[in-house]
Parts: sequence; C-alpha cells; structure tokens
Amino acid sequence: MKVKDFMTTNVAYVTPNTPVVEIAKIMKDKNVGSVPVLDGDKVVGIVTDRDIVLRDIAFGKNPNEVLAKDVMTVGVTTANPNMDIHDAARIMAEKQVRRLPVVENGRLVGMLAIGDIAVESKLADDAGEALSDISKPTHILYY
Repeated sequence: MKVKDFMTTNVAYVTPNTPVVEIAKIMKDKNVGSVPVLDGDKVVGIVTDRDIVLRDIAFGKNPNEVLAKDVMTVGVTTANPNMDIHDAARIMAEKQVRRLPVVENGRLVGMLAIGDIAVESKLADDAGEALSDISKPTHILYY
C-alpha cells in the first residue's frame, strides 16, 4: 500500500506572506490543524494551530500583522506518493509529526495525516505505534 492511496489531494496552502489571521480562517473553514507554506511550488514550511498559539498569540502579537514566515515550522519532512505507507508511518513516529506533506517532482500533491493511516484496519497498529511515539515528550514543535 502506498501513500497515494491514503493521502488527501485537495490541500489548502499559503505563501510565506500570508497573514496568520487568514491562515486561521483557512484552518477553520477546511477543518484542519495545519497548512503547508509554499514558495512557488516548493514546500518551505508548515503552519500548525500550535505554531500560531506558541509563536504568535502567546507573545501577544497581532495575527493581522504576523505572517506565515514568522510562525511556520521549517525543515519539514515530506513523503513521496509512491512511498510505502508503513515507511511513512515510521517516519511520522521517528520525527514525532502527525502530518506529512506529500511531494512529487518538487511539487505538493497531497497531505498524509496520522488519521488517514488509522482508518485502515490493517494499519491500525502502525498508526497506534506512530501516535504513541509522536506523543512522547520532546522539545520539538509538532506539525
């Protein structure tokens, strides 16, 4: 089974200059907890609801003035659509992340979330293991 069989393909994204308030509205409208940040076609970061709280709201900054590039997590780990789903789950566990942007030929083609893996009964153990590892205390910000 491949990542492409589980990923979401209609992914909302923002640019580095998108205001945080707009990102929060996208998250609300799409019912998602993260939004990839693209510069052209390239994934340069990801903004999570946690990023907004810890890097903006907690400091009393104005979400109308703060931009994606000010709060985004950089150095994002990605998946390939032809990657084995078990390998993607292992990466999520190792990197302690709940979502992986899926990139092919340098372009964003989807998003894989731990929940996408968990719905497949054959992969429930992988998802459970990944979630257990993701939930271990760390100093890394989650996305």
